Amino acid sequence: MAKKEKKKVKKEKKNKKPSYFKEVKAEMKKVTFPTGKEVFKYTVATILIVALLVVFFLLLSALLSWVKGAI
Repeated sequence: MAKKEKKKVKKEKKNKKPSYFKEVKAEMKKVTFPTGKEVFKYTVATILIVALLVVFFLLLSALLSWVKGAI
């Protein structure tokens, strides 16, 4: 008797097709967005890292140019 009930439950699950928009709504409820302070902090960190990389590559380029000129 338990096997019949399992088959019945499986059939019911197959026949039930949740709506795409209902699933999207359910997933969007789980999403957490950053606060304004967090966005500002991440923006500043990104700008600083980019600035440091610019300086690093400028120095590397200058060093390589100097080495090339010395050869």
